[in-house]
Amino acid sequence: MLFLEKLDDIYNKYEQLSQKMADPAVIADSALWAGLAKEQAELAETAEKYGEYKLYAGRLMQTQAALSAEDDAEMRTLLAEEETDLKKKLSAAEEELKILLLPKDRNDDRNCIVEIRGGAGGDEAALFAAELYRMYLGYCERHRLKTELVDVNETELGGIKEVVFNVSGRGAYKLLKFESGVHRVQRVPETESQGRLHTSTATVAVLPEAEDVDVEIRDEDIRVDVYRSSGAGGQKVNKTETAIRITHFPTGIVVTCQDERSQLKNKDKAFKVLRSRLYDYYSSQNRSEYDSRRKSLVGTGDRSERIRTYNFPQGRVTDHRIGLSLFSIESFMQGDIDRMVEALAVAEREAQLAQ
Repeated sequence: MLFLEKLDDIYNKYEQLSQKMADPAVIADSALWAGLAKEQAELAETAEKYGEYKLYAGRLMQTQAALSAEDDAEMRTLLAEEETDLKKKLSAAEEELKILLLPKDRNDDRNCIVEIRGGAGGDEAALFAAELYRMYLGYCERHRLKTELVDVNETELGGIKEVVFNVSGRGAYKLLKFESGVHRVQRVPETESQGRLHTSTATVAVLPEAEDVDVEIRDEDIRVDVYRSSGAGGQKVNKTETAIRITHFPTGIVVTCQDERSQLKNKDKAFKVLRSRLYDYYSSQNRSEYDSRRKSLVGTGDRSERIRTYNFPQGRVTDHRIGLSLFSIESFMQGDIDRMVEALAVAEREAQLAQ
């Protein structure tokens, strides 16, 4: 059975690493020991669970052997109950091991970049984008994730045409990666005198933060422009040229940052976003594939495209990918989105197991 063969390999590797780490010569070499410890830690959970699985399997074989040889009725009843219990434990351990063997998303532990843009619906779409931004800030705060604004383009009515922000902390990308796509809102805007229901959208893109070693940015491939930052309606919010625009010629990707009063800080933030977008770009084979991936990530913002609908009159939030509806829109918009995120993670895991 391939499943058990793979687990045997992991378990044996784990045991070998444990023996090596106990070698005085290895202990004396701190760099070598640290490397082995890291490798062992990656295998630890699976190896320990497989050890538990083997323990249950061994006890089950002993119990079944005893049961087949036992004549006493009372003892047979006790052995039969133990057999049932061990089968349940063995089955549960097997399911956990299957999950542990699923391929890990190498980006799950990374920080991420989140981009939110108003889509179809004009001012109402921009207001919805601002609400989504506040929702994610609340969610990040609940999970003790740090957020840092990179760039924002606000409207005079308090909406947001576009906002880009960093999220850092343990498992940031893992927690937010399912949010990419078109989010649709259905409600009666405050400016609607006839009480008609309007449908607007906002797009969300979540990108894993790239590290310096992931992509190379050559000086000759970029142009860095410096300009004065501006607020809603074109009002100047800074009298000095601190805003940054970076254009990457080979890909055509443009990144801006004007949040900080320091030109250097804005430049650092802009390069961080550029690296992440290039990491996403170079993960694709060519420009057409990148454009296709980007479209699948955020869509076009059209009302017919949506991963999730926020229906305010019904107090309902529905994720169309898994068909889950939650009737708790007020708390949801305050960042209480854990039930939805967990359900999406479970659905992904079940799809992987099915494959």
